[in-house]
Amino acid sequence: MTSVQELEDRLARPSAALLEELARVEGDIMLLGVGGKMGPSLARLAVNAVREAGLDKKVIGVSRFSNDALKQELLEAGVEIISADLSDDSALQALPETKNILYMAGNKFGTTGNEHFTWMMNAYLPGRVAERFRNSRIVVFSTGNVYPLTPVGQGGATEQMSPNANGEYGQSCLGRERIFEHFSHKNGTPMFIYRLNYAIDLRYGVLLELARSVKEQRPIDITMGHANVIWQGDANELALRALLRCSSPPNVMNITGPETISLRWAAAEIGRRLGVEPVFTGEEAPNALLSKASKAAAAFGYPQVALAQMIDWVAEWVRLDGATWNKPTHFQEREGNY
Repeated sequence: MTSVQELEDRLARPSAALLEELARVEGDIMLLGVGGKMGPSLARLAVNAVREAGLDKKVIGVSRFSNDALKQELLEAGVEIISADLSDDSALQALPETKNILYMAGNKFGTTGNEHFTWMMNAYLPGRVAERFRNSRIVVFSTGNVYPLTPVGQGGATEQMSPNANGEYGQSCLGRERIFEHFSHKNGTPMFIYRLNYAIDLRYGVLLELARSVKEQRPIDITMGHANVIWQGDANELALRALLRCSSPPNVMNITGPETISLRWAAAEIGRRLGVEPVFTGEEAPNALLSKASKAAAAFGYPQVALAQMIDWVAEWVRLDGATWNKPTHFQEREGNY
């Protein structure tokens, strides 16, 4: 891939499994918080899947839409747009009754010093949404940050591990899960808790940050020496397929790739493709923020895009100075301060 258009087309390409499963999902689909990093490509994927499967189904995107260009792009892609501030309860209550909800709203970066806003977005607002859409299926986007750091040799936290979030962002995300869980019990609302880390495409993500550092010969701190990644196209697809796997109490799954990736190794692989020797600083800690996705692999199958393919794509994208977003993951953070 050498252009943003090729990238967007790849991200919005539905698989046969998605087409088959979406045909069994009754009702329209609404994405709350569609304006974030994943929302636009997820909305486009949903529209393409609906079209290819020949379904009579709307895809609705809700956001404040401070970016008018994004709003226009989604309209042209076939997404029905609603401009609304979800924290305004009158705007939330005015949203149309929709059978399938993907809840993507939240706050991460800028939490430190503005903790009250993060808790409002991540723990208070979910209760309002859960009550408003009590008669819907809800896929709740969450994060692996609800887990503590785990020993690298353990292969990552499983869904059976008790969450123990490090820092207020992770704590507030656990709050989001618990609030949704409460209303699932109270109202019988079927839900899916979607614990994601880390999605990447070619414009942002852990591998891009490594590749840019390698190319620019900037030292890479490998104290947080291991991570998980998943191609954003795969992550998008699993979010839609999760609609068929909602339950009450909520179904909880870690969503990521199958490998525990050594970042030293990944940087060296990128450097080999770019003809540049990486520069490292620090030493790998014995633990890291890691998730094991065995449950998701059993439910959905393994991701379609393999790690080696992601590394190839990212290295070539950086070699060609492809477009990037200024949205760092801060994957190096070990104290949970965002």
